[in-house]
Amino acid sequence: MLQLNQISKLFNESTPDEKIALDQINLSLEKGDFVTVIGSNGAGKSTLMNMISGVLTPDIGTVHIDSEDVTKLPEYRRARLIGRVFQDPMAGTAPSMTIEENLAMAYSRNQKRRLRRGVDKKRRDFFKESLAILHLNLENRLNAKVGLLSGGERQALSLLMATFTHPSILLLDEHTAALDPSRAKLITELTKELVEKDKLTTIMVTHNMQQALDLGNRLIMMDKGQIILEVNEEEKRNLTIDQLMAEFQRIRGAKMTSDRALLSVD
Repeated sequence: MLQLNQISKLFNESTPDEKIALDQINLSLEKGDFVTVIGSNGAGKSTLMNMISGVLTPDIGTVHIDSEDVTKLPEYRRARLIGRVFQDPMAGTAPSMTIEENLAMAYSRNQKRRLRRGVDKKRRDFFKESLAILHLNLENRLNAKVGLLSGGERQALSLLMATFTHPSILLLDEHTAALDPSRAKLITELTKELVEKDKLTTIMVTHNMQQALDLGNRLIMMDKGQIILEVNEEEKRNLTIDQLMAEFQRIRGAKMTSDRALLSVD
């Protein structure tokens, strides 16, 4: 489903602000994999998401989705393959449009463009049925402007819209971080439900360690543009936050020691 081969990205080359954002990243996801991604600020998590979505192009390496080489394809050309939910609940929806209009726009994203009537009864019933899954009574507010919804309601709608077309890859970029605890819990539960229902291949970036352990069948940890730890489903099931943090400190400490050794040799 997704194959990243030797992906590297350098920002501000040959300047005092030069930074290696991604350093020879290799990552492979099979259909139905749900990978949670953790790491400190600046570890490369958002750059990784932008590389997959087409916002950024790698300096080196290739990106394949569904066995198709999309490395050079811009973001709008990859939209048919990718659903994405951002941290900001204001992103991903059109606030001046109604719930129904937003859903219609998301639904038609992968459809051939042609002249047709607006939303018909069959489509409207489908929208209502889909919205009912959210348990927010939005199915009875189809004509409400999205800009009037709460942050949690809007993020739930964004999540539903991102999964409407059964994308090849679903990208969740800290999509619960801006919500209060009760709404974050709701969106987390909805995420699990929607991903499992449609068996969506998913990558989720999060700073919430418990969330990273509870969701998905794989976990990766990033640091300084590299994947420094990969955990499979069985290992993940038995991990605690303390053990995960201890492993991070161990790997980071070993890497720093190795780097110092290389510098001394040079």
